[in-house]
Amino acid sequence: MKIKFILVLFISVWLALIVRIFFLAVQSNTYYAKLSDNNTIKIEKIAPVRGEIVDINNRPIAINKLGFKIQLKPHLRSKANKNAFDKELNLLMRLLPKLDKQKLIKNYIKKDSYYNHNYIDVIDFISYEEIIPVYSTLNIRENIKIVPSPKRFYPYGNIAAHLIGYVSRANKQDVEEDKLLELVGYTGKAGVEKYYNTFLQGEAGKREIKVNANNQEIEEVSYKGAKEDAKLTLNIDIELQQYISSLFVDKAGAVVVMNVDGSILSASSFPEYDINAFVSGISHEMWSKLTLSLDKAFTNKLINGLYPPGSTIKIGLGLVYITTALDEYSGVYCTAKMPLGQRVFRCWKDKGHGRTEITKAIRESCDDYFYKGSLRVGIKKMSDGLMKYGLGQKTGIDLPNEFIGVVPSKEWKRKKFNKPWYMGETVNSSIGQGDFLVTPLQIAQFTALMAIGKLPTPHLAHSIGNKLYTPELKDVLNKEELSKLPIIQNAMYEVCNVPSGTGANYIRSKVKIAGKTGTAQVVAIKQDIDKRVLEHEMEYYSRSHAWFTSYGPFDDPQYVVLVMVEHGGHGGAASGEIVSNIYNKLLELKYIQKRQTQTK
Repeated sequence: MKIKFILVLFISVWLALIVRIFFLAVQSNTYYAKLSDNNTIKIEKIAPVRGEIVDINNRPIAINKLGFKIQLKPHLRSKANKNAFDKELNLLMRLLPKLDKQKLIKNYIKKDSYYNHNYIDVIDFISYEEIIPVYSTLNIRENIKIVPSPKRFYPYGNIAAHLIGYVSRANKQDVEEDKLLELVGYTGKAGVEKYYNTFLQGEAGKREIKVNANNQEIEEVSYKGAKEDAKLTLNIDIELQQYISSLFVDKAGAVVVMNVDGSILSASSFPEYDINAFVSGISHEMWSKLTLSLDKAFTNKLINGLYPPGSTIKIGLGLVYITTALDEYSGVYCTAKMPLGQRVFRCWKDKGHGRTEITKAIRESCDDYFYKGSLRVGIKKMSDGLMKYGLGQKTGIDLPNEFIGVVPSKEWKRKKFNKPWYMGETVNSSIGQGDFLVTPLQIAQFTALMAIGKLPTPHLAHSIGNKLYTPELKDVLNKEELSKLPIIQNAMYEVCNVPSGTGANYIRSKVKIAGKTGTAQVVAIKQDIDKRVLEHEMEYYSRSHAWFTSYGPFDDPQYVVLVMVEHGGHGGAASGEIVSNIYNKLLELKYIQKRQTQTK
């Protein structure tokens, strides 16, 4: 019995050993083969080169400046290496004395660990001109690697800064959202650089190499190149952009030059700033200057600046009026003052405009017509109509973080403040004041709708790689609105071309245009003041914003030109000359002529 037991135990042990040997030799072969490969096959990711951005004439506006980064071998501080780190450090400082020694040491220590076998970046970028004289000396060093490392560069500095945006170092959150940033290190932070970041940065390549126990390369197993150099072509003309910047010296505000199909030929937010400063890291001093400036240079006012639109909304509101409760012949008698409850709503013209219908109301910007008309139309139809025309919502431009603004309504106020709506708020909204807020780009889009009867989607991109970007025009007007639109267009023409028009005295354009001025109050006028203080007599930051929105040529609408000068005072006086100069520049650059020739 004991012999049988010992025999069974002996056989069982041997069976268990055989099964284990089979498992290790056969079943686990794949696992250990993979583990072995990890020990001998090293995968190197290849960073893609960021794509360039060019203007409509293929002029580069965001490129990669040729340069290199310097890497040091890990573990140079160990005892076995006998002060190798200090030797290499001293060599670098002797050959490249402009380097920041403390920063170099910090970069190395941060990544130098027992588990890291990859070379460590100690210098992120050094220009081609600086590295060439010392390249041969450094390249033969076993502990030093010189690796190509392009740096983003913006040839035009501050021109179109808010459109182009900039790239900067990726932070921890950026890397968590996109693992490629661990490799490339930089990401788009603003403008089209951010909006089209995924396209511009490309995709990493991969190189598999066989290494020995000392991490030395033996042979290349496979190679897959990076997907890179994606080209983004914008609709903007950088020459026009530079010209408009020269018109806005010492001014704050925004300008939009947009084809009526939505493609943006030029757009600027002022003041501008040099976007090159952000690539390597901006100083605290410059950051404070940009963010604390009362003129808000860092804000993209095109899509993030919120302003009362003033009388610019009268063109759209007029269309709402004559297609709902009024018609083109209905008029009011403007006496310059309209009492309502305990308030008096005043027209800008002290003596009033007398008998006024829609065309005259827009041409001469009669406030009283819109006050009294609003009480007949009501805030719901007013707000619904203006929302349909593009206000109070995003335009859809290819820029990040666009604001929507505010078109006041009963529902909006109840939701925002949980308070009732008052009749005086309807009256105030009728001239683009009160809680009404828009972005300059919204008014440009709104003006394009008045010009052609369709709502475009503003867009900067002309082509993304080889693919054209052509958003469709939106049909938002009904048949009655389309039939009455020529009345509004004719009134806009008279604004710029009839002596009594609010813009006529300031327009010197060689192109016949239609438009609307707007003077948007920043500070409310007290009720007990009978005579208004003149704009130029006010403190600068208390002056009204000056709007002038337009399209031209009148008989063949091609371009919208919008100018908004912060604290500029009267819309026509402050903006009319700039508008005229822009249209004349469009003629000089043959944009308008080109299209006229094409359509004949």
